[in-house]
Amino acid sequence: MTKDALPRLSVQLEAAAVRALAEEWSRLNWMHFREALRPPAICLGDSHAFLGRWISLTRTLEIARGLLAQPWGAVLEVLKHEIAHQYVDEVLGIRDETAHGPAFRTVCATLGIDAAASGLPRDPTDPGEERSRVLERITKLLALAESPNPHEAEAAMAAAQRLLLKHNLEVGDSPRARQFVHRHLGSPSGRVQEPERVLASLLGSHFFVEPLWVSVWIVERGMRGTVLEVCGTRENVEIAEYVYSFLLHTAERLWRDHKRRVGARGDADRRRFLAGVMSGFRAKLDAQREQTRAEGLVWVGDGELEAYFRRRHPRIRSIASRSSARSSAFAQGRAAGATIVLHRGVRAGPTSGAKLLRGQ
Repeated sequence: MTKDALPRLSVQLEAAAVRALAEEWSRLNWMHFREALRPPAICLGDSHAFLGRWISLTRTLEIARGLLAQPWGAVLEVLKHEIAHQYVDEVLGIRDETAHGPAFRTVCATLGIDAAASGLPRDPTDPGEERSRVLERITKLLALAESPNPHEAEAAMAAAQRLLLKHNLEVGDSPRARQFVHRHLGSPSGRVQEPERVLASLLGSHFFVEPLWVSVWIVERGMRGTVLEVCGTRENVEIAEYVYSFLLHTAERLWRDHKRRVGARGDADRRRFLAGVMSGFRAKLDAQREQTRAEGLVWVGDGELEAYFRRRHPRIRSIASRSSARSSAFAQGRAAGATIVLHRGVRAGPTSGAKLLRGQ
């Protein structure tokens, strides 16, 4: 991490970030440690040798100032890591092991905390990241889905979905232990709208990930926001991230096309139309799933993934959300969503980039 990764924050923004860290510490103490810990002093440090550290002598939890350049999800992983050190030190009272010894690793494994200490998001485009064979095959099928022949495109997309289902059924039956990861998709927003809620539900229903809207601190703005987190195997999370970006981009393009076609000048119906697009595409995937069920391919869930998800979020609660009133804009968006064919490469860079995302 470079020294200039983030412009120097104002005193007010730094103080707000420290308060947010204290709030997160309290939430994590309640969620994972059942309030067994006493609040420490929390501060920012300028060292480049570590991202965070627990200082037992002064009961201080220090977070590297430069870490605030990273998404809040990365900051939280480092904070969890240091709270685990505090727990081993002050609650278990174990001081005769190395910092990342057996007791620490056991606590991290039990509570779904990253014991690696890096906290920083891995770049899935890095050549060092192994790309699975199934991901390559799905990528090729999605490339075929760009065919100008609508029947060939639909068939290729359906084949990609079937392959993904078969792959998850096979690895679910395998005795080999699987590794699960989490990732935040998109940028934090102040309020989650219906199109995003439908999209998150779609990912959870059809792309073998567990989605959850989580609260994050937006450091540069000094305010809270919400972002979508998905948990799953690395392949499934990578595909879900691509689908998330693809559908957001494609839905916006369909809305612009709709505005030109009907001569609309404003965006009063935009959210209803986008919600319809997501609903229409989900209905299309639902229909494809019924076809695979007829072939005997039935997904009944993933107990290992659910256990990983529950370790990360042991005290989640569901909040009912209201759908917007159905309108002609929603119906037109739903019809447009039913025509979408998911295609092209699975990775197109970070979620914020859409250079390879071209809707159909």
